[in-house]
Amino acid sequence: IHDTKKWDKFEVIDFEPKRAEDYDIDIKIEFCGVCGSDVHTITGGWGNPILPLISGHEIVGHVVRVGPQVKSFKVGDRAGVGAQICSCLECDRCNADNEQYCPKQVDTYNAKYPNVSVFKVKRRGIHVRQGDIAHGGYSTAVRAHERFVFPLPAGLPLEQIAPMLCAGITVYSPLVRNNTGPGKRVGIVGIGGLGHFAIQFARALEAEQVVAFSHSTNKEKDARALGATDFVITRNKDFTKGWQGKLDLIIVPDVSRGIPLTELMTTLKVHGRLIMVAVPDDKLPALHTFDIMGNGALLGGSHIGSKKEVIDMLELAVKKGVKSWIEVLDMKDAARAVNAVKNNTVKYRHVLRCVDVDFQTT
Repeated sequence: IHDTKKWDKFEVIDFEPKRAEDYDIDIKIEFCGVCGSDVHTITGGWGNPILPLISGHEIVGHVVRVGPQVKSFKVGDRAGVGAQICSCLECDRCNADNEQYCPKQVDTYNAKYPNVSVFKVKRRGIHVRQGDIAHGGYSTAVRAHERFVFPLPAGLPLEQIAPMLCAGITVYSPLVRNNTGPGKRVGIVGIGGLGHFAIQFARALEAEQVVAFSHSTNKEKDARALGATDFVITRNKDFTKGWQGKLDLIIVPDVSRGIPLTELMTTLKVHGRLIMVAVPDDKLPALHTFDIMGNGALLGGSHIGSKKEVIDMLELAVKKGVKSWIEVLDMKDAARAVNAVKNNTVKYRHVLRCVDVDFQTT
């Protein structure tokens, strides 16, 4: 797009990727998921983007070129790229499988690669011109450093994998890092693109109870089909009745209708945790200290996941039958897809198929 006021008017353009380096991999894109982040970015909800903007960070396809130092991929391999394309690769976080929290991490699109004199990691394969722009997956190809390219299991179709590389890992990581497993009671707020994965992965991790919180009754059938053991309507004034002090963990992947934060905190056990993964355009509601002192509840956040976690997540998805609920459209229908995401009419992720580059707009 060229204008956030015309955020669904996609045009085909040529662009220059980052300079190919020793550890880089080129992937021919076959599918790209449509994420809520794409809509927040192209509409300017998260601030003014770098224009022209090529969005998309749930990318899957096949390798067509590898740099001379690439060890884990060869031409012809299935491969994917998620919401992160670069980091310093040298800090404590990068060395501890926390590269998504690297202070110098670079998003897959709407971001600039750093000046090499700042990173000083030419020996690790990142040597880019100052100002190189990271472009996303609503395209025909992507170039990425080996560290941020994921091997894809043969047990899942590419279009099924695509949404997991952002939506899936965004909920899988906090579930695992907060010890979801046998005996645990987990709440999921919102049944949408992220929430439908959160319910499935909580069950796949063998949580004893998975409670789906929703503002609407029309999601109950889906929530239970996905694996929820209980369903709670948050628009009811007394929705916390019977749930106070019951949950070990709450993951919040959706705040499209606002979030009853104070009320949700009361459903946590002593030192239970509420983890935000949704990133709305607006700020969270005010929270008083007294609201979290009564049960010592903890409020935190989580950002995508590490490469190690992505690999583990995909392995679990194959083993436990976790599925993406998707609607596949051709890339030329990107406008239709982003409108469906913005209007919350997709069930539950759109995936764009790269069959040509003849875009149409609404």
